[in-house]
Amino acid sequence: MKLQLALDDLTIEKSIELLHKVENQVDIIEIGTPFIMMEGMKATRVIKKRFPKQEVLCDTKIMDAGAYETEIAFDAGADYVTVLGITDIATINACVEKAREYDRIVVVDMICVPDLTRRINILEDIGVEYLAVHTGVDQQANGRTPLDDLIEMKGATKNAKIAVAGGLNSSNLHSYMPYMPDIIIIGGGILNAADPVKETIMIKDILTTKV
Repeated sequence: MKLQLALDDLTIEKSIELLHKVENQVDIIEIGTPFIMMEGMKATRVIKKRFPKQEVLCDTKIMDAGAYETEIAFDAGADYVTVLGITDIATINACVEKAREYDRIVVVDMICVPDLTRRINILEDIGVEYLAVHTGVDQQANGRTPLDDLIEMKGATKNAKIAVAGGLNSSNLHSYMPYMPDIIIIGGGILNAADPVKETIMIKDILTTKV
C-alpha cells in the first residue's frame, strides 16, 4: 500500500523543505491541481529532479485533448497523470494510449461520476489500470467522505488498482484499511497537521502494520 502526499498550496521551496523531511515515508509525490495552476510544469520538473527515487503524479484532471495534455505531463517527468472519469471515453482512451507509449500510468479520477459501477466496467474494458476514489473539498464541507464510494468501487473492479482521497488522516485511516486500497492519498491531513512530519510517520506506520 503506497502513501501519496498531495501538494496543493505550498510553494516549490516549501514543498522541497517538507519532502526532505518525509521522503522515506512517501512513495508518490502529487503535484496537485492548484500547484500546477500556480507553477505549471516547473513544479513537476523541479521535484522529480530533487527526488528521483519517488514517483511523481501530476494531478492534471484532464478533460479534453487527452493525448496532448498527457504528453506534456510525461515530458515534464511525471510518472502518473490524472484524467477525469466523467469526460468522454475517447479522451480517456487517448490518455491510456499515450501512457502505454511512455510506459507510464494514467489514473482515472472518479470524482462526481454518477454511476461508478457502470463507468468502471467501461474503463476497465479500455485498459484503465488505476482508478481514484475522490471526495472533493467542497463535497467534504457538506459531510461527504470517500468511504462508501471506496466500498462500491472495490466491489466493482476486476483488475484495476484503487487510490482513495478525501479528508483522510491518521485518525480516520483505520476505517479505510479493511478495504485495502492500493494507494492512500493525503494532502491537508498532513500539510495542515500541527506536526506534518510526525503525522506522515504515523500514517506510514498504519499502512505498514496493516499490509
